[in-house]
Amino acid sequence: MSNAKERKHAKKMRSQPSNVTLSSGFVTERDGKRHFGGKPSQSQKQELHSGTSRQWQIKMSPHLLPESDANEQSSSKTMFRKKGGWKAGPEGTSQEIPKYITASTFAQARAAEISAMLKAVTQKSSNSLVFQTLPRHMRRRAMSHNVKRLPRRLQEMAKKEAEKAAHQKKEHSKNKCHKARRCHINRTLEFNRRQQKNIWLETHIWHAKRFHMVKRWGYCLGERPTAKSHRACYRAMTDLCLLQDLSYYCCLELKGKEEEILKALSQMCSIDTGLTFAAVHCLSGKRQGSLMLYRANKYPRDMLGPVTFIWKSRETPGDASEERQLWIWLHPTLKLAVLEEIKTTCQCSEPVKPSICVPDPLLTPAQEGIQAGVADDKIGKKRKRRDDGENARRAKKTIGDGTGDPCQPRSWLSPTTGIVVSDLTMEMNRFRLVGPLSHCILTSALRAAPVHRVLACLLHSALHLEPSPALVILLASCFCCICTFLRLQGEEDAEETPHGWWTDTCRSPDGLSLHQRQEAVFQLLGGISSPAEIPAGTILGLTVRDPRVNLPPQRCRALPDPERYHDNEQVKQLLLEGAPVECAHSFIWNQDICQSVTENKIVDQDLNRMRSELLVPGSQLVLGARESKIPILLIQQPGKVTGEDRLGWGSGWDILLPKGWGMAFWIPFIYRGARVGGLKEAAVHSQYKRSPNVPGDFPDCRAGVLFAEDQAKDLLEKYQRRPPAKRPNYVKLGTVAPFCCPWEQLTRDWESRIQTREAAVIDSVPGAQETGPRRLGVPRVPKETCQLSNEASVAENQPRKPEGCQAQAGTEAALEQNASEDHAAATGSQLCVVRSRKLLKQLSSWCGPSSEVRRAPCRGQQELTRKACLSILADFPRALVWVSLSLLKKGSPEPHTMICVPSEEDLIQLSQDQCYHGPCESRHSDPFKSLILKEKEKKKKEKRQDGEQGASKGRAAGAPTAGQEAWIQGLWSGPLPGLTSHCSRPLLGFVTHGDFSMAVGCGEALGFVSVTGLLEMLSSQSAAMRGLVLLRPPTTLQYRFARVTIEV
Repeated sequence: MSNAKERKHAKKMRSQPSNVTLSSGFVTERDGKRHFGGKPSQSQKQELHSGTSRQWQIKMSPHLLPESDANEQSSSKTMFRKKGGWKAGPEGTSQEIPKYITASTFAQARAAEISAMLKAVTQKSSNSLVFQTLPRHMRRRAMSHNVKRLPRRLQEMAKKEAEKAAHQKKEHSKNKCHKARRCHINRTLEFNRRQQKNIWLETHIWHAKRFHMVKRWGYCLGERPTAKSHRACYRAMTDLCLLQDLSYYCCLELKGKEEEILKALSQMCSIDTGLTFAAVHCLSGKRQGSLMLYRANKYPRDMLGPVTFIWKSRETPGDASEERQLWIWLHPTLKLAVLEEIKTTCQCSEPVKPSICVPDPLLTPAQEGIQAGVADDKIGKKRKRRDDGENARRAKKTIGDGTGDPCQPRSWLSPTTGIVVSDLTMEMNRFRLVGPLSHCILTSALRAAPVHRVLACLLHSALHLEPSPALVILLASCFCCICTFLRLQGEEDAEETPHGWWTDTCRSPDGLSLHQRQEAVFQLLGGISSPAEIPAGTILGLTVRDPRVNLPPQRCRALPDPERYHDNEQVKQLLLEGAPVECAHSFIWNQDICQSVTENKIVDQDLNRMRSELLVPGSQLVLGARESKIPILLIQQPGKVTGEDRLGWGSGWDILLPKGWGMAFWIPFIYRGARVGGLKEAAVHSQYKRSPNVPGDFPDCRAGVLFAEDQAKDLLEKYQRRPPAKRPNYVKLGTVAPFCCPWEQLTRDWESRIQTREAAVIDSVPGAQETGPRRLGVPRVPKETCQLSNEASVAENQPRKPEGCQAQAGTEAALEQNASEDHAAATGSQLCVVRSRKLLKQLSSWCGPSSEVRRAPCRGQQELTRKACLSILADFPRALVWVSLSLLKKGSPEPHTMICVPSEEDLIQLSQDQCYHGPCESRHSDPFKSLILKEKEKKKKEKRQDGEQGASKGRAAGAPTAGQEAWIQGLWSGPLPGLTSHCSRPLLGFVTHGDFSMAVGCGEALGFVSVTGLLEMLSSQSAAMRGLVLLRPPTTLQYRFARVTIEV
């Protein structure tokens, strides 16, 4: 009998009673096994013979046995195995019927068999449900929950199963959906708790549903949309509008006398880099300025970072004794260093403690009682909202910085200068609109705050005018609106409103006229096609009404109407001069007013309730005196201002709002057609403007160094997650630093390269020792530094020494590292980035190709001579310069792409063959691969020899020490070799941002190059080929030609 048939028969007999047997061709052994066919065993033969003899005995003398046994024997048959199958009775004959039976005993035996048969029929033979026992063609999906879909004979059994399952079913939560079960009992308190580690912006919940979120710089920020929107965001920046939340930017406020503030801040900036805090247009409060901050009197080194600043306009023009306010906006990674330096230069040492130090409790007593009661309740029951009357208060939402201690001071006072430095981080919201439709979205989403007294004055003056048909029609059409406004004005005068500051402003003639002028200028923006037409940095203050009141019922796109202001003289004046100085005034500078506006905001829940109570759904909601008036500040962003192509691209407006009003302005902007972008879109915006991105493109800044280290760490982890066979071998590709840009070593190698060449020229000329490089102006580095760099370059070009020599080599390397660290601590970092506008213009004119008919050099610029190069190198021996690269042929650069110097043969071949893409680097050898394999084999051998005890010792001995780096296959181990001489083409710099540019239609890249190497390359190239370089991505051996430009 096969195993399948055994399992089938066992399944049939599993639920049968012991006194019921099925007549089949199966014989059960004593051990429980069944056999079909074949010869019976010896035990089976003995049983058969014994059974045969016993049956003959029963036949001959039935009275000797009990009646029940006789009946059972008479009613059963013994099966014998014969040729051709199983036959009944001895020798194939059936047993004779007994002569008599006892009725009671026979009926009792048959009743037991019938009951057993009924039980076997009614009892299930498996764990399947009733409807699952039906044939497949009779099953229906509804049978599992609807008993009436089953056949009538099975409905009773299905009901019993349903009742039994209802008792055995585990009790679940009665909340309908899974999302509701996961929701916290108090969502606001849960969100407040989650904001204690990383700061949430006011638009965080909106971003979290639609963006990939990342934790950076102490904030939870949206990196990129979940939808594919790279091209859509570029089209929005170019033709439509892109919206970004920049509320994570930090704001530092300085209050004091103008002379003292300028005197202190003049030490942290230089006029060589551009305008300073004392620029005329910026000092009046009319424009926004931008500059680079350095440590006091440390220019051009020890950079702190780029900042933008705004001066509050003077209330009384010409008053020098008036106290001024200055806002400095900067990236969060630069905040600590800039704040400490400003406090040092302004001598602000005394902290100003907050007047009220009350930490925000996460739970009120009533809420704690509620949660304690909920904890005692049985899990799974529906939690009902409890109303405790006066104790039931709405949980307060965390607005602003929820991670800081409210008891810590945020202002510092200088007892000598009287300057007060305050940290206003997260006290305001900052949104950025980029694109040509920024004006349309602003003018359609925002409305100037209503001034009801103005309408009354207009009505009074109109009644005293000479009557005319047009005037009568105008008054008749506006009668209802004017009456409504007058009624609301009466209500506002009758009751006390929380917006008393706005009432006082409307009662003042000066404030009223200023608001009218600001509203008129704001309305003129709707007739301007692009923000780039307005002067850069224009500031416009305004007080607007609640934008939620005039929210459209569905999303639409705001479109410009240039014909409306086609021949308007005010528009022309706005394009030439910008907004007037007095229009830059805004109540957002007053912290008390901003606090009042934040606290008296109508909650969305109450606003929606009032909308639902309108008699006509969808009609205008009139809030009257309760409507909020929000002070804002509009700042024009110039976009691309360098170079000659696409000037003004990426221009837009920044909107400053009081805290708590972020979502109230965010949703109306989106409903007018703005597309939202994240950190990735901000980086693309900076890349297309060809401007450095903060903080990654500032290698001479501490924040830039930390950003590069974190980025290299993440890329290394991603590289190690892939097996060696599925990742590139950078050692064979000749890529020394695939994850970072060693700027210090690059500038040092170029400096030593030039000095070595100058020394060789001096040695070749007899008697030229006295006219050495020092007389020509070539800068020299200390002797110790030269020796260390030379020894390092010798050691770097050789692989590590195995086994015995490693300890000695490690000791020597540690001594060299300590010596270099001591020297760096004594002299400081010599790396800097050239930001002098005069020098950048000089380098930009040298990088471009020149023809035979060259135009004369501009005023103050020199020809590319040796003397001019040496004078630059004397001031900037180890400097970098920001460059833009455009590929001549196909190719798409990527970050960490190497910028190399082409050889003369490459330039000659390119001039002869215009289809020549570039040379190809030869494959390098990997000296570390054999060492890594030997190390692995050595560890395996030790593990096999030593066994368990030796394995533990080997693990203890084989663990990498603090000074020893683990070898990674495919990466360069140990100190880096000489960067300029490692490959066939000298390395000039690295690319920090690179991709295919949709604006130009070819590959573009941004990066830094060594000033020393750039001057060396330009001086060696011909006039027609000047400015050509080679680009090689880290994962390929192919070089491609590109042109380098320096935009000022």
